[in-house]
Amino acid sequence: MDKLTIAILAGVGFAAFAAAALHAALRLKHAMPGEDRAFLDPLPGPLRLLWPSIRLVDYHLCARIPHRLLEGPAQSLRLAGLGYLISPGQLVALGIVLTCGGAAVAALLLALAGLFAWQGVAAGAFLGHLLPRAWLKDALNKRRKAIVRALPAYLDYLTMSVEAGLNMAGAIGQAVAKGPAGPLKNEFALVLRDLRAGLTRTEALRRMDERVRIAQVSSFIGAVIHAERLGASLGPTLRAQAGQRRAERFQAAEKLAMEAPVKLIFPLVVFIFPVTFLVLMFPIAVKFMQSGIRF
Repeated sequence: MDKLTIAILAGVGFAAFAAAALHAALRLKHAMPGEDRAFLDPLPGPLRLLWPSIRLVDYHLCARIPHRLLEGPAQSLRLAGLGYLISPGQLVALGIVLTCGGAAVAALLLALAGLFAWQGVAAGAFLGHLLPRAWLKDALNKRRKAIVRALPAYLDYLTMSVEAGLNMAGAIGQAVAKGPAGPLKNEFALVLRDLRAGLTRTEALRRMDERVRIAQVSSFIGAVIHAERLGASLGPTLRAQAGQRRAERFQAAEKLAMEAPVKLIFPLVVFIFPVTFLVLMFPIAVKFMQSGIRF
């Protein structure tokens, strides 16, 4: 059997396998129920492209995972503020899809380059597995920074409202109505919803602390609960918390400013200094070469 026949048979086999895989995927897709995302957050662009595959894996595979094994992904999504974007099972499905996709892309690139190796395929699968973790970590860091940045302003709103004669629920309502948009506004809106649902102020604030788990927010909630238990006035407590949070933010900015020169050393030494020396030395080297001096 010559090489042309082998190539034709291999191409036909691959086409048949691809057609069978596509047919099976379409059958599995038709077996899935529809999805209503009217009350969920909109999907970002890259996630929207992978969403059919994620739903397919979630419905036929991840739905059989015990709930106790999904507690970790659920907590990570809650802390990152992504609970209304993707479910814990869909997060696990995303990891599976990206792992398989990373392995497939690595295998294709290595095969095209003529350097196919299983170690490279495993490295691609590992990188794909790490992508959801990196995405969650980035979302968590952004959410925490936004909450810490907006906390002093919301404490000022609460202080002014309480000192004007409103109770804590009314002050939170004013802060939600007038405060800047962001994750902290959403959290205070959830506290207000819990209060209207019948929870006590302490329970609603503790639930907020469990959703956020940020030291500054925990300090504020602890101070409010302690003041209520002792019967102290909330106005001075909130004003002291606002001043402390603002001082902490100023100290954090000073720390970043002091770290800037240290962080600039690497790009200066690696990128800026060599280019500067090259620009300065080039005319001198040209002068020496024109005068007949060789290096």
